[in-house]
Amino acid sequence: MIGLTSFITKNPPMLPKLNRRRAQFVLTKINEILAWEQRKEVEKDTRFVELGRYLCEVRAGRDGQEFDCATWLHRARVLPKEQFRREVEKELTGKETEPWEIIYFKLYKSQIPVIEQALETAALMLGSDRSRGYCLEMICADFLAGANLDSGDPDVLLRALSSSFKFLPENQRQTFLHIVNE
Repeated sequence: MIGLTSFITKNPPMLPKLNRRRAQFVLTKINEILAWEQRKEVEKDTRFVELGRYLCEVRAGRDGQEFDCATWLHRARVLPKEQFRREVEKELTGKETEPWEIIYFKLYKSQIPVIEQALETAALMLGSDRSRGYCLEMICADFLAGANLDSGDPDVLLRALSSSFKFLPENQRQTFLHIVNE
């Protein structure tokens, strides 16, 4: 067994040919990457010092000596950027923030007055300080609540339209019937 594990061989393997140009290129790239990493580390340290300065400003303006900068610096290091930003915003404003997204959809010009009026009515009912997004959410929730009351009945839309039809003035009812019959 001892002879089988010996590293001494009679015919050592041939060493690969050294391509000096490629080796120089590889070493240069490694040095560039290491230099970049070092610059990023210095920049990261600088930014954390700057963050600490701003957190101390928060402490001075808000909670005095009870504000724990070290905890906030730790949070800055471990939390994802967006979550940390939301927590700082919550600390400063006292309001809970939620991730948001802008959505787009096509509306015909004839639909805009109905939608605007629905949003304005919802804002009056919910309080004028509510966002249009919140008002739209409440309109949709109300719609879904009404639709689900009927256990998924396919005639829900027909009943909703007939209910809306009843609220139209007589001249608009006639116009509606004329449009439907065309």
